[in-house]
Amino acid sequence: MVAITLPDGSVRNYDGPVSGAAVARDIGPGLAKSALAWRVDGELRDLDSVADRDARVAIVTSKDPDALDLLRHDAAHVMAEAVKELYPETQVTIGPSIENGFYYDFARPTPFTPDDLIRIEERMHEIVGRDELIVRTEMGRDQAVQFFEDMGERYKAQIIEAIPAGQAISLYRQGGFIDLCRGPHLPSTGKLGKAFKLMKVAGAYWRGDSRNEMLQRIYGTAWFDEKDLKAYLTMLEEAEKRDHRRLGREMELFHQQEEAVGAVFWHPKGWTLWRTVEGYIRRKLEGSGYVEVKTPQLVDRSLWEASGHWEKFGPNMFTVLTPDERTLAIKPMNCPCHVQIFRTGIKSYRDLPLRMAEFGSCHRYEPSGAMHGIMRVRAFTQDDAHIFCTEDQITAETVAFCELLKTVYRDFGFEDVRIKFSDRPPTRAGSDATWDRAEGALLEAAKVAGLDTTLNPGEGAFYGPKLEFVLRDAIGRDWQCGTLQVDFVMPERLDAAYVAEDGQKTRPVMLHRAILGSFERFLGILIEHHAGRFPLWLAPVQVVVATITNDADAYANTVLARLKAAGLRAEIDLRNEKINYKVREHSLAKVPALLVVGKREGETSTVAVRRLGGTTQEILALEDAVAKLTAEAAVPGA
Repeated sequence: MVAITLPDGSVRNYDGPVSGAAVARDIGPGLAKSALAWRVDGELRDLDSVADRDARVAIVTSKDPDALDLLRHDAAHVMAEAVKELYPETQVTIGPSIENGFYYDFARPTPFTPDDLIRIEERMHEIVGRDELIVRTEMGRDQAVQFFEDMGERYKAQIIEAIPAGQAISLYRQGGFIDLCRGPHLPSTGKLGKAFKLMKVAGAYWRGDSRNEMLQRIYGTAWFDEKDLKAYLTMLEEAEKRDHRRLGREMELFHQQEEAVGAVFWHPKGWTLWRTVEGYIRRKLEGSGYVEVKTPQLVDRSLWEASGHWEKFGPNMFTVLTPDERTLAIKPMNCPCHVQIFRTGIKSYRDLPLRMAEFGSCHRYEPSGAMHGIMRVRAFTQDDAHIFCTEDQITAETVAFCELLKTVYRDFGFEDVRIKFSDRPPTRAGSDATWDRAEGALLEAAKVAGLDTTLNPGEGAFYGPKLEFVLRDAIGRDWQCGTLQVDFVMPERLDAAYVAEDGQKTRPVMLHRAILGSFERFLGILIEHHAGRFPLWLAPVQVVVATITNDADAYANTVLARLKAAGLRAEIDLRNEKINYKVREHSLAKVPALLVVGKREGETSTVAVRRLGGTTQEILALEDAVAKLTAEAAVPGA
């Protein structure tokens, strides 16, 4: 007898082992039709797999959080089947699901073309229409190696050879196509539906190693219905319009070039944006009791070895060998340096919490293929801070930080913030008992702070668990920015201590925290979120005074002087061009407000105010216009 407990707590008894498909049929025909897989004691399985002992189960349908990943995994297999049917000489390698879609890497001497993608997608629709059963089988490792070698699939054979001897190998067959895969999969290809699209071809090294041969990676996206697919494709179109790299050029904010790979050349307008954001954050930190510090760029490797960063991040550090044969590293993060400041002099429990902030300039070696505009760079600045506190102060400091973070995000225009709790990674410093304390403290603090968190298993820092704050932008994309990490490890490794109330030497807890993360990345996110149309307080150029005729030049300069005296970032356009041309050009540059003046405005001390994106203008007295714009340009919370 096998007892199956359903999510509602009800129990169904079966005489022997029972499959997920049988349980779904037993519950009802509607569920049997919509069932895609099932979860047995938390493990996602194929629908035709069996439970041979008592278990808690749930039938997975398209509404389940795991279902979309399952669908995309199947889309990769269907794409591989289509490629093999159309281009039999091609070898298949690996094809996982990824965020928003899937890909498969192929070894083929002839490059895939856009026309090939159209053919492959059409054949995928045919395979879906065939509704081929997807069936799992097993082979011994050596048998599986020989099986794929006989088919000419040497990449699959290499993957299997790396698996320990004696381990059973799972394969999935659909129609005439068979693939190495752990699964699970949908019951048949027909369950994939028609809401998928192939997107592009890119190069990818076999096993991600540049020493290996180059493969062709075909990317695609897959959804449960056409509406979601269309929404995603529309979002991609909008994302292309908002691309920070294009807007950065058009708005004259920054540029990048080969002579400084992974670094940014900030132009005057871009640096104005940077300084506006930095000034805002600095005021917020000062108001929240932080002290600001500055630490060295080059630090001897001995400190990084003591902190554990050398072992963990050594290959990603830029290093310098001095004439006296000392190895210095350009700092990839700020935390060990902040501990050095804490260790200077004697600290008492009365000094805690000590909130130490730095706009720290860091460098990390990122592979060339991983970099993306200013979103992923090698030289970046963090709005970094570390709170040295007692264990009893963790909750209060977490609550205060979360309130500060929410205020900052709201001021920048981000209302939708998701929070992940990342627990201990496989490779970490510190004992399990230390991690138990750290994770328990952070979970309790998150609970008191009223945070709704989702688990992000195994993604904590090597020294402690963390909260990750994920922003959702104007077109629905998620960006992980802020973090808060509880660290019992580094104060111990770097011998940080304070004198407790009982006079004993005690280790502080170290809270690593950031709100923006990297300035470069956050500014890229801001540009795309606002599509370059910044709120007035953030805009690098807030107002441009533009003349209709040269007769108004003198008055235009008067208007400019008045705007600047009021603290507005204003420029003037006296060119001998038609006003419509000037309006169009400054609109492309995303200037929020244009004050148009001619002879009549000079005689009446008025201005015609045109707003970015607007089709009308407002006639205001000069002083009224200045007052109105000044109020709008006020920095939040200043």
